[in-house]
Amino acid sequence: MSAQFHISSNPHVRSASSTSGIMMLVVIALLPAAGFGIYNFGARAALVLLVSIASAVLTEFLFGLYKKKLTITDLSAVVTGLLLGMNLPVTIPLWMAALGSVFAILIVKCLFGGLGQNFMNPALAARCFLVISFPKQMTDFISTGKGALDAYTGATPLALLKSGESVNVMDMIFGKTTGTIGETSMIAIVIGACILLLAGVIDLRIPGSYIVSFAVFTVIFGGHGFEPAYLSAQLAGGGLMLGAFFMATDYVTRPITVRGQYVFGIFLGIMTGIFRFFGPGAEGVSFAIVLGNLLVPLIEKATRPIPFGGKGAKRHG
Repeated sequence: MSAQFHISSNPHVRSASSTSGIMMLVVIALLPAAGFGIYNFGARAALVLLVSIASAVLTEFLFGLYKKKLTITDLSAVVTGLLLGMNLPVTIPLWMAALGSVFAILIVKCLFGGLGQNFMNPALAARCFLVISFPKQMTDFISTGKGALDAYTGATPLALLKSGESVNVMDMIFGKTTGTIGETSMIAIVIGACILLLAGVIDLRIPGSYIVSFAVFTVIFGGHGFEPAYLSAQLAGGGLMLGAFFMATDYVTRPITVRGQYVFGIFLGIMTGIFRFFGPGAEGVSFAIVLGNLLVPLIEKATRPIPFGGKGAKRHG
């Protein structure tokens, strides 16, 4: 038999990238937004982030001891804890931040097989769990820190927009506003996103289609038409950029097909708009992404390419 028919066992596609290397890049990319959150809200923001990260790593470590397989070196628990902490208000009780991390790692990740087997983004699933379980604490955006935001306490900009009040868009872009620890500065988030884009960790298929479809939905259904200030405020607020670039692009919970990624992004944009403009709250990003994660198998099934000569392929002659 010819040597050309002798092939090695799978996998046949190899890369110099490792899970820990990719996760380290994500951590680095998140540092500008996390650092700005600490600057805005003070030392307590750093404490919330540390508790969230430590609880996530400890939970995965203890589960690894139980399963006799330690996986904390891949840094995925660090990313989950950091993302969750950035999606929490600075005033949240520390035990709630720890509970959220335990839920993210133990319930959403480990019990479904660990990294690569979770059916939704663990950090956002934990945030939704905390919002449903502790709505008051998760919507308390009064600063208790010693940072720059002591003069900017109260409702979030999106809540003000929903009630018909005006907001300062430039403050939202630069971060002089209330919100969760990691969502306030659009510039810091975009800097981190550029790091991931330049490193090739993510591409613009999902975040691009997500942001564009949400912008179109806002123009049509937002009630303000194509009003630049209103549209800019909607794009800059509510963790949209953080969700689009750092959580919707999660390798495990996004579609693997190219067309599916565009469909996924458009679905997220529409659902975020529905939650924001027609729901009781002013946010919507977390619930939109979690709902999209649940539909990924259907999206992949509908958008998978047809094998050459397979059913549905065009016939000639």
